[in-house]
Parts: sequence; structure tokens; C-alpha cells
Amino acid sequence: MIVRMGIMKRKADMSLEGFREHWRSVHGPLGAKLPGLRRYHQNHVADTSQLAIDHARGEWDVDGFSQLWFDDQDAMRLAISSPAFPATVTDIPNFVDSIKIAVCQPNVVVPVSPDAGPLIKRMSILKRRPDIDAERFRKEWFGFHAEAVSRFPNLMGYTQNLVVGRSVNLEDSASYEQVPIDGIVEMWFRNTDDLQAAFRSPAATVSQTHALDFLAEITTFLVETHRIV
Repeated sequence: MIVRMGIMKRKADMSLEGFREHWRSVHGPLGAKLPGLRRYHQNHVADTSQLAIDHARGEWDVDGFSQLWFDDQDAMRLAISSPAFPATVTDIPNFVDSIKIAVCQPNVVVPVSPDAGPLIKRMSILKRRPDIDAERFRKEWFGFHAEAVSRFPNLMGYTQNLVVGRSVNLEDSASYEQVPIDGIVEMWFRNTDDLQAAFRSPAATVSQTHALDFLAEITTFLVETHRIV
């Protein structure tokens, strides 16, 4: 499976409510028409504080994260070359000033149970330290760090999304400097009290100490997820 994530900033002259309504009601149905699309979620940013974590934060100013899942990169490429895709591109300037695309390989560490009930979701943008190369980042993140985070109390779900491709404003590709993201984290909890308690736990002390060894920035957001497909 591959997931194409759009990291979006709304138009400067558009209200947050207007952005959210257009994204859900106008853009969502356009994206849902893409062939080969397995799932499509919109994650509307609800909180931009560095909640419960003590780590350098990046300068990301984000209003939403889109997630579009495909079977593989070939299926994704077929979708963006299909007749349904140009309509989504034409609509972007109607509600978005900038969009950066991160094509990701998901690694589901702790699956979310279908019977879990209402949950809150936290997404984090990760940037590796400048002295850590991409392969070392992957090894540290998918290895020791994944195991450490999986031990958090109250954790209802945890997925790592390793960035394997990038683009800016829907161009074909972009450099690392244009989209300086190595990974995007998804974590689920029952509520913010459980989230804060998890990050005060001994397991969090282990994971956050390890994060200093390979991460330069962790930029966190609480999001409200809307399932389009």
C-alpha cells in the first residue's frame, strides 16, 4: 500500500470554516472519483500546540493533511494521469495557497481496532538530523523507536509513514530541501488526558531520549478526520 499525503495551507483571504467546507463538500467529491483509490481521508487541523512533547518544533503552518491510499505507486501514477485528476488540480487554487505532497510507505505498528469507538488523532511531521542519512533514519524509526512507542500506555493506534517521494503544488517531483520531511506519524488516543499521560510515562521517556539521537524536529498537530472514501 502507498499513501499520498497533501500538506495544505488555506488561502490567506479564506476563513478556516470556509476552507474546511470547500475541502469537504467540493474538493472531496472530486478526489473520490480517482480510479484505483482505496481510501481517502481529510485531516483538519484542530490544534497546533506542541502538546505533551518536549522537542524542537518546525515552522510548519498547516491547515490540513489529505491522505489518499493506493495499492502501489503504479496505481497512484495511473490515478494522477487519469481524466479525473485535472478537475482536482483546477480546484486547488480555490481554497489552498500551497500544497506539499509526501508520498509515503505506511508501517502500521499498532493497528486501530474497528471497535475502539471515538478517538482523537495526532499527526506529527518528522525531520531527521542533518548528520543522519535517510537509511539511518529509516532503521532507527522502524526499529527501536517503533518498539518503544508501541509500549505507550493508552495508545490506541500508531502508524509510521516513511516519505519515499515529494512534490510541491502538484508538480512531478521536488527536492528534499523543498519538502524537508522524512516521516509523518499518526497516533490515536481516547482523549487528550490519555495522550498526555502516555507522554509522561517511562516508555515515552525512552522514546523521546532516542528521538534526540536521530530527529531534528517533531511538529505535532491534533486533527479531526473526515472519511471521504
